[in-house]
Amino acid sequence: MRSHEVTVGRTLAVIMEHGEDFYAALAEACQVHGIRQGYIPMFIGGMSSVEIVGTCERLEDPQAPVWSKVHLTNVEALGAGTLAYDDTTDAVLPHIHVSVGLKAQSAVGHTSHLLAATVQFVTELVIIEVTQPVMSRPRQPRLYDVPLLRIDSAPGV
Repeated sequence: MRSHEVTVGRTLAVIMEHGEDFYAALAEACQVHGIRQGYIPMFIGGMSSVEIVGTCERLEDPQAPVWSKVHLTNVEALGAGTLAYDDTTDAVLPHIHVSVGLKAQSAVGHTSHLLAATVQFVTELVIIEVTQPVMSRPRQPRLYDVPLLRIDSAPGV
C-alpha cells in the first residue's frame, strides 16, 4: 500500500459535445487549461460508441492484463479516473474506467477500462487538478509492462 497527501489546485467542469472523441476532448481541455495531473471524480454522459477492455475467450494467464477490446454502441456512461503526466512526450496519460449500459438492451451493463469513445449528445465531467506531488505512470516490466500510477514525494510540477 502506498499513500500520499496531495495538494489540489483548480476544479474544471468540461462539457464534451455530440460527436467529439472523448480522449481528444480530454487532452484538449487539459492542454487549454495547463492541467498535467489530477483526477476525474466522475463523468456522466451518452456515447454513440465505446471500446472497453474485455474478451469472451479463455485466458491463458488469468493474472495477465487483457489487451483485447469489446465494441459497444448507444450507451449511457458513468466513469472516473486519474491523470498523470509524461514529461518525455509532454502528454497527459489518463487512466479511465467506465460502467456503461446498453440503451437498446434493457440497459444491460459492462464495466472496464475505457479505450475509446465518441460522445452522443453530451458528456459532462469534472477534473480536479493535483499540483503536488508529481504523478506519473511508468511501465512495470515485472507486471506485464503495465503502466501504473506512481506518486513521487518530489516538489510539484
